[in-house]
Amino acid sequence: MIELFILMMERVGLIILLAFLLVNVPYFKKILLSRDKYQSKLQLAIIFSLFAIISNFTGIEIKDNQIVPSSILTNLHDNVSIANTRTLAIGVSGIVGGPFVGGMVGLIAGTHRFIQGSHYSLFYIPSSLLVGFLSGKLGKKLTKKGQFPTATQAAFIGAFMEVVQMLFIMLFSGGNLQQGINLVSFIAFPMIILNSTGTFIFLSILTTTLQQEEQAKAVQTHDVLELAAATLPYFREGLNEHSAQEVATIIQHYTKVSAISLTDTHRILAHYGAGSDHHIPELEVITELSKDVLKHGKLSIVHHKEHIGCSNPNCPLEAAIVIPLFVHKKIVGTLKMYFTDASQLTHVEEQLAKGLGTIFSTQIELGEAEVQSKLLKEAEIKSLQAQVNPHFFFNAINTISALMRKDSDKARTLLLQLSTYFRGNLQGARHTLIPLKQELAQVDAYLSLEQARFPNRYTVTFDVDDTLIHYVVPPYAVQILVENTIKHAFGSRKENNHAHVSIYKKQEKLIISVKDNGLGIPDERLTHLGKESVVSEKGTGTALENLSKRMTNLFGEQAEFNVQNNLDSGVIFTLTIPLIEANNSTTLN
Repeated sequence: MIELFILMMERVGLIILLAFLLVNVPYFKKILLSRDKYQSKLQLAIIFSLFAIISNFTGIEIKDNQIVPSSILTNLHDNVSIANTRTLAIGVSGIVGGPFVGGMVGLIAGTHRFIQGSHYSLFYIPSSLLVGFLSGKLGKKLTKKGQFPTATQAAFIGAFMEVVQMLFIMLFSGGNLQQGINLVSFIAFPMIILNSTGTFIFLSILTTTLQQEEQAKAVQTHDVLELAAATLPYFREGLNEHSAQEVATIIQHYTKVSAISLTDTHRILAHYGAGSDHHIPELEVITELSKDVLKHGKLSIVHHKEHIGCSNPNCPLEAAIVIPLFVHKKIVGTLKMYFTDASQLTHVEEQLAKGLGTIFSTQIELGEAEVQSKLLKEAEIKSLQAQVNPHFFFNAINTISALMRKDSDKARTLLLQLSTYFRGNLQGARHTLIPLKQELAQVDAYLSLEQARFPNRYTVTFDVDDTLIHYVVPPYAVQILVENTIKHAFGSRKENNHAHVSIYKKQEKLIISVKDNGLGIPDERLTHLGKESVVSEKGTGTALENLSKRMTNLFGEQAEFNVQNNLDSGVIFTLTIPLIEANNSTTLN
């Protein structure tokens, strides 16, 4: 029995070899990780069946409870049995692949054992089929969250499967029950122990290696999240030369691959790393591999230099993953990960590449969405600006026309002011922000025209910090507040109408305040001003609402529109916006 035990230990080494192949060879590992797929199940069944058949061939021949020296067992004589690791291979296949794989391997291995010889060996077909199916069922029951059973659980399953096989051997092997009992008493202990031990070792190798890979993936996930955060600001600009160059450098830093390349649909935008001497930005896409991915929109992986298709004979790149980048399901370019050593391109890199392709496509799409959103906001802002009191022009022209008969010099001055006002309106329609100096010139022109219509009715004074005139404000921001005050603050009062405009800086914010000594605003209207149209005797409040909307669109929560009644009399309008210099403004266009 001890001799049999030692010989069987040698055969168990075959199963350990199988475990090593499954977890260390990329092709087999890929099958193992996708074992729920039908195609992978078939491949696992074939792999385990080969090892089970090898177990039959390399078994230990036993006759009359004695070990018979032999080599490869191809044909067996009657009254000859073999001790082998077939049941171990079948049981492990069920634990790993489930009932289908275990049953297939059991059927194939049992049929082969029957073909090997002896008319008493027919029972190996149903027994092996049962072992495969039962081990698959038990393995599936003990599997949690896609993980394999523990090595200890697998060892108990392995021992139980060998006990089932021993029962069949005892009942159906040889010419009578006593002969079966004698055979089982000779082989049962070493085969049960070694089957259990082999299953334990197999699952230990499998689970330990996969756990290490999961830990590596966790670290990689952390790096990918950092990578995504680092590339987002650049991809939000869109896929262009500047963003691509920055992104390629960042990706290469995090992934440690030999080279990173980014293209649009026609040319190389950036190439960082090995091969940068001839994979030059601004050249047309040069590799056939990239052209094929751009044409078909499918990820492509190659492990040989000639498959990359680079025309440079000295190109150091040996392997590559080319990932298509999509925006709204339309291919806009590619991300290419190159390797100077083909062995570095593993299953982990493949999964990483697929994930990065999805992330970067989303980031580019997000960037385009933001650009479109910005364009829509600017269109809305300019639409609101176009609504600013167009009938004022007609009143001004009528006033100038009447003055031309009485005071031609003043009419000429007002005509120049109207020209200034027109020019300011045209610039305001083109820009979303203008210098405060320009806005104040616009207000001055407006007041000149209004005071020509209503001489000495209003007094408007200004208190402006001269250091602020080069900062930007929304067009008509001051004018609308002044115009609103002149129109609505004083009612029918003909004199003692004062408005004071103050513009100053406070905590890196630009404050525009317009205060009057008018009649004030009823409380029921006060809370709605700037938020919606408010109907009054002389207007609808649309201009204030438009101004508030433009400020929100431009500055978000950094902008404030406030209106309140003064304690003694009148109203105070206050605008608060970020302090932005004209030459640093990104929206002044």
